[in-house]
Amino acid sequence: MKNLNKYRKSALITGASEGIGKDFAFELAKQGFSLYLVARNQGKLEEVRNELREKFDVSVSIHSKDLSDSKSVSSLIEETKEFSFGIVVLAAGFGSGGEFASLPVDTELNIVDLNCRSIVQLSHHFIKRSEGKESLGLILFGSLVGFQGVPWTATYAASKAFVQSFAEGLYGENRGKGIDVLSVAPGPVNSGFGGRAGMKMGMSQSPNGIAKISLSELGKSATVRPGFLSKFLGYSLSTLPRNLRSLILKKIMASMVFGKT
Repeated sequence: MKNLNKYRKSALITGASEGIGKDFAFELAKQGFSLYLVARNQGKLEEVRNELREKFDVSVSIHSKDLSDSKSVSSLIEETKEFSFGIVVLAAGFGSGGEFASLPVDTELNIVDLNCRSIVQLSHHFIKRSEGKESLGLILFGSLVGFQGVPWTATYAASKAFVQSFAEGLYGENRGKGIDVLSVAPGPVNSGFGGRAGMKMGMSQSPNGIAKISLSELGKSATVRPGFLSKFLGYSLSTLPRNLRSLILKKIMASMVFGKT
């Protein structure tokens, strides 16, 4: 990937213990990047680190943090002040499924804190730190559900709409300044997301390969829809009015959350 040569060969990845974050860890290690991996689960991070060290001759540092806690985000910023990352992948995030009023409000607020607040805080820090100094690739995560409101996962969909809009804005602001911002907007992915959200991920794509597709678009576009499934669903829905997209996704989410249409 020649487009990665302009970035310093060091990467920070949040949500790196499984799913898409883990795929980014392996792809960037393959490209020779040293890694600073962050996730909540220390045990899974250790497993990922061991796998990476068996396959690649790169430095791997792991750190257990819950980034829905703003104090943990601040401590991550403080602990990495001596590091110079060429690529920052903010993959940590989670969602919930069900009727909004029936869900614990603390869980919904944690979704906003992790999926939105931590993204703003970390993006601000790394963009400000890199401005006028060195190239930065900042990768954020939208979603197929972030392009319209989605019943039965209202908070999660809204959080991804925020990230999508945020990434597009940052892309426009920083274009030509050596800071490349990319929103990765996948469809349903077969990872630990479904179990935590209480959803049955029937029609889903593997996280494997998402990083390679996404990294190839870094610096070239504002948004990438990785894989056939995300492209097919995304472009099929994009031709429809927003309210009709919401209605269709309401039926899809009902099958994932409640097992019925």
